Amino acid sequence: MSAASGSKALNGKLVTVFGGSGFVGRHVVRALARRGYRVRVAVRRPDLAEHVQPLGAVGQIMPVQANLRHRWSVDRAVVGADAVVNLVGILYEAGAQTFDAVQSFGPRAVAEAARAAGIDRVVHLSAIGADADSPAAYARSKAAGEQAVLETTPQAVILRPSIVFGPEDDFFNRFASMARMSPVLPLVGGGVTKFQPVFVGDVAEMVARAVDGELSPGTVYELGGPEVLSFRECLETMLKVIRRNRVLVPLPFGLARIQARFLQMLPKPLLTVDQVEMLKVDNVVSEQAEADGRTLKALGIEPRTLAAILPTYLERYREHGQYDANRMTAGPEV
Repeated sequence: MSAASGSKALNGKLVTVFGGSGFVGRHVVRALARRGYRVRVAVRRPDLAEHVQPLGAVGQIMPVQANLRHRWSVDRAVVGADAVVNLVGILYEAGAQTFDAVQSFGPRAVAEAARAAGIDRVVHLSAIGADADSPAAYARSKAAGEQAVLETTPQAVILRPSIVFGPEDDFFNRFASMARMSPVLPLVGGGVTKFQPVFVGDVAEMVARAVDGELSPGTVYELGGPEVLSFRECLETMLKVIRRNRVLVPLPFGLARIQARFLQMLPKPLLTVDQVEMLKVDNVVSEQAEADGRTLKALGIEPRTLAAILPTYLERYREHGQYDANRMTAGPEV
């Protein structure tokens, strides 16, 4: 029985999802499939995206090749589609995968291809913190991507999440993995930066509603969870879930920047200079977005908490892995 069993019958509409095989992408594809959409998953390596096909009925989900740096492949991927979703993004640069190429040029290519194909329903995933004047290249490229999309397709919907958590996330999994090996965890900038962690399933639901036409065209929505937590509080919550005591050591921004210069040389950097700059600014839903009703709760989505979700995928980082799930302990294990 497929993952789509019990879902709505196929409605005949086709949605092209760029970056649909990634962390956020697979949840978006599942949400769309449950609504009965046919989904074309546009990725650089279709042979590595076969894991998305079981998320729907047989033939409902099909990976195709597309690279945002190659406009012809983007044009081909949107042919016959009724809606387009762009989820492509990177956390650090590597080779040809630069912030400008992926998060500035890429969104413009998707929007132009959609316009040329006569597609008026475009959804673009950006990030809270997108700022054309930011010292961080990541934030500047996100802002440039938003501008390119809205200039090309003014009716597009822009979604800006805070840090996204869930299975395969790159935040809690990374620090939980570090906690298994290290007695200390670094708190860049002293751990005072504020986040509003949002569950990936809630982000996917918002994307699906945008495809359904339930969100206002030409609007930027900000997505955050029910809790605003400091960097320190996020790590304390994670450590409680994995039942480990670790020392949280404040790391001043200046020292973090020096370390990042070396760490960013790794194939998968633990920290980059650009990320240090990003951590100097809080990553939470703005008061204006709250006032304007451009949030999850305003659309009737009750965001899920860290406490409800983290134990479902972080238990493997406990001392005895998933076998710790039912162990009765007086406190966190070392």
